[in-house]
Amino acid sequence: MLVYEGVKSGFINDVDLNLITDKILNRFKEVFHRSTGESEINSWRESMLRMRGVLADKDIPDNAGVAIEFNIPHTSNRIDFLLSGYDKNKKNSIIIIELKQWTHADAVPGKDGVVSTVTGKALREVTHPSYQAWSYASYNQEVYDRNVGLHPCAFLHNYDLTDSDPINSEQYKDYINAAPMFGSKDFEKLRNFIKKFVTEGDDKEGLYIIENGKIKP
Repeated sequence: MLVYEGVKSGFINDVDLNLITDKILNRFKEVFHRSTGESEINSWRESMLRMRGVLADKDIPDNAGVAIEFNIPHTSNRIDFLLSGYDKNKKNSIIIIELKQWTHADAVPGKDGVVSTVTGKALREVTHPSYQAWSYASYNQEVYDRNVGLHPCAFLHNYDLTDSDPINSEQYKDYINAAPMFGSKDFEKLRNFIKKFVTEGDDKEGLYIIENGKIKP
């Protein structure tokens, strides 16, 4: 189930008019029959400003589909941001973006796809962003049956990523190759990643496919 859905032009307008957070929160309450904490609301506010900046590119189609907080059925997992359109071969193409507000993380040797970072005001072991985004791309049977392209990535918009950073350690390379990470200075790289796979808008057709698809075990 999608908490927020629209097209790129509408999303940018909602951010510019300072409506996006309220729209997400109101729909969140409808979908989950509860509210959420101030920290998550603040994360929406900041992350959507960053995504508005990324999408402010004339070559990213105005009618590309935008979805925020897609709840994967029968799980407690939510995909932060989806962008849908057609690729250069006129095939449905969907970008999965895992959003993080982290500023630092450390590798956890011996644990597959796990890093440690401060979240919820405490140091915790959590899933590597690339592993998380990659795993979300594997659940929906419909996208495979209809040959829809899924392209996961992670956007750590407060993180000054470097090649030598612990989060880029060799133990995570397979996941990073499958779902690239973009940091605070990588807006243009993320734009290019999106434009590689979305060359034409689809007026949310891809969002409909992913929302109504059968779940793959």
